[in-house]
Amino acid sequence: MRRGIFAGIALLVLGWAVSTSGQNAVSILDIPHGVGQLGSGGAGLSVVSGAETLYYNPAGLAGLSGISFSSLFATHLGLANYTSFALGMQSVGLGVEILNSGAIQGYDDEGAPTEVMSFGSTLISIGFGADSSQLPFLGNLPLRLAFGAGAKLVSTRLDEERGSGFSFELGTRLAFQDVALGPFALVNPAVAVTVSNLFGSLSFDGGESNAFPIDVGVGASASMFGMVAVGLDVHTTGGLSFGVTYSPIPTLALRVGLLSKGAFSFTVGLGLDISGFLLDYAFVSSPAGGSHRVGLTLDFSALDISALGSSLRRILP
Repeated sequence: MRRGIFAGIALLVLGWAVSTSGQNAVSILDIPHGVGQLGSGGAGLSVVSGAETLYYNPAGLAGLSGISFSSLFATHLGLANYTSFALGMQSVGLGVEILNSGAIQGYDDEGAPTEVMSFGSTLISIGFGADSSQLPFLGNLPLRLAFGAGAKLVSTRLDEERGSGFSFELGTRLAFQDVALGPFALVNPAVAVTVSNLFGSLSFDGGESNAFPIDVGVGASASMFGMVAVGLDVHTTGGLSFGVTYSPIPTLALRVGLLSKGAFSFTVGLGLDISGFLLDYAFVSSPAGGSHRVGLTLDFSALDISALGSSLRRILP
């Protein structure tokens, strides 16, 4: 399959500047994930943010305090729809992402238009995380060290041609104690390192195989002044994410960020927390036009599972 076709899909459907040189594959892995963190530039490697943590760093799953379920819907230029669902709980996460386009124009290697086609890609993710407090021989560390691993099953359809493949990732997250510098303090500072797309490739029915580019990501985040959170991620594949979240009250989050993946984009976002129902919105600019995302997260962190189990045992015969 010609990489020029993939380039046309990446630019026209995803609306994203994705590199298609060498053996890089174009799939749902090439677009940003989530809504909440995406509003602040997608800087989420070192941040624990409900079920969306699965998308950024499996090590962060160890920091979840309860059950979180998130869903989102996005559309771009009326050409592509992106839907995802994720379930996260302490140490475990599971997610499904679906990207589908309507009729789009294909291009050959020289950039000349070819036939009109359709494109779709599905991603199933599973992740596991653990931290030092859960391991007896590491429980006395002064810092909280978490590590995790994940696997992804990718399938792609370009008209009648289909491809599939696996991708694996590893992650670590180190949370420090608060740091006070005179009147200024960093709250919940953390750093993280991830390695994505280990041994990953996308193989098609015709025998062609396109390798997923291995990426090493380094991230850092912290909160300050009681209402501002800052995050920065850098990737060896050339990506950079920077974002700021301002929460003047606990139920409101205002987000802004900068995202670079072949081209610079700015992001803005809004989050509302209403008794555990989190409504998020994010806008992402791109060379082909902006995209809007809306997500709903149900936060069950205050749910007492043991009490619920006891109640069910009393009700059931």
